[in-house]
Amino acid sequence: MRFTSEQRLDDGVRERAFTLGEIPGILWTPASPPAPAPLILLGHPPLGLDRMYPRLAARARHAAADGFASATIELPGSGDRPRLPGVEQARAELGRAVRAGERIGDEIVDALVLPLVERAVPEWRAALDALLALPEIGGPVGYSGGVISLGVRLAAVEPRISAAVLFAGSFVPRVILEEARRVTVPLHVLLQWDDEGNDRQAALDLFDAFGSREKTLHANMGGHTGVPEFAAEAAGRFLARHLG
Repeated sequence: MRFTSEQRLDDGVRERAFTLGEIPGILWTPASPPAPAPLILLGHPPLGLDRMYPRLAARARHAAADGFASATIELPGSGDRPRLPGVEQARAELGRAVRAGERIGDEIVDALVLPLVERAVPEWRAALDALLALPEIGGPVGYSGGVISLGVRLAAVEPRISAAVLFAGSFVPRVILEEARRVTVPLHVLLQWDDEGNDRQAALDLFDAFGSREKTLHANMGGHTGVPEFAAEAAGRFLARHLG
């Protein structure tokens, strides 16, 4: 891991950009961190860190107020990273099916989501190795955000994750539904009931499949970007309770 820039935000949070090989990322640490600070991995949709930065920084600052460090990395195929083979074609097929009012087939979902998950999860684990080697970062570790399939795979295979907040709102391949049965950490799942791009029943089936003994579904009326503030605050309290 190589740090490439550093700044202090107006609330004193320390923000450092880094690269892990060719992968860009950002680390936020509290102004007066405990030694060492628990860590939250901030998941996000594959829209590029530049575009997602305002929302990610806001989430990181809320986490820092509770004494947590936060980090994120650029997803495969996003930003300036090379595009994933086949994903653009799958996205085009998805658009055609939506315009035609057709059911979204499993083959399209698999081609759209699985290449991202299969590349991103090892990168997140490598980032976690590097972050936990820093003297100011320690456990426990939480995951918060989307893409939900990425969060499911990471929670299933990464034993250092102690709790997760997952954002329902993206397509779920069949294999991810099966992997959800191996997830046993405490979960808090956010679902927007009227999400225009989300298959609500698939999200409910995924929640039902999780093997966690402690799992909460927090569903709210509204579209994809309409998560109410109180729901986000409840998710923050969930992580604070399990990582604090």
